[in-house]
Amino acid sequence: MALDTLLLLFFPALMAFAAFSDMLTMTIPNRVSLLLVAGFITMAVLTGMPLKTFGLHVAAGFLVLTITFSMFACGWIGGGDAKLAAATGMWCGFGVLMEYLVFASILGGFLTIGILYLRTFLLPEFAMNIPWIARLHHYKTGIPYGIALAVAGLMVYPYTPVWSLVAGS
Repeated sequence: MALDTLLLLFFPALMAFAAFSDMLTMTIPNRVSLLLVAGFITMAVLTGMPLKTFGLHVAAGFLVLTITFSMFACGWIGGGDAKLAAATGMWCGFGVLMEYLVFASILGGFLTIGILYLRTFLLPEFAMNIPWIARLHHYKTGIPYGIALAVAGLMVYPYTPVWSLVAGS
C-alpha cells in the first residue's frame, strides 16, 4: 500500500517541482527528466508492466524527444522543456499522448498570452524587488513553458496505463 502511494505520487511531485523551477528560475534541471525516466522504469518493473507496453511507452517518449529537440534546435522551446515533454510522453504512452500534447499546447498558449499581456503593464514597486517576478516580467525573458507541460501531464496522469497498473493493483 505504501509503495503504491509512493508510485502514484512520484510523477505529480516531480511535475510540480518542474513547474515551480521553471517559473522561478526559467530552467528545468536535467535531474527532473532523468528521475522521471528512472521512476518510470522502476515503476514498470515493480508493477510487472508487460514488455510490449513498456516498449510502446519508451517509443512514445522517443517520438516526443525527436519532435521537441527539433523544436529546440529551431529556438522555439528550451532544452529543459524538450526533455520534460519527452519524459512525460514516456509516462503517457501512446494511449493519452495526443491528449497530453493538446492540453500542453492549449495551456502553453494561454500562459504565453497571459504573460505577454501582463508584460504590457508596469510592475508594482514591491514586485520589482522579487527577482523571479522581475525576470519573468522582462520582455527579453522567454515563457516558462514547463508550467504548461507539467499541468498537462497532471491532467492526463489519471488516464495513463501507469495509473491503472498501480491504482488497480
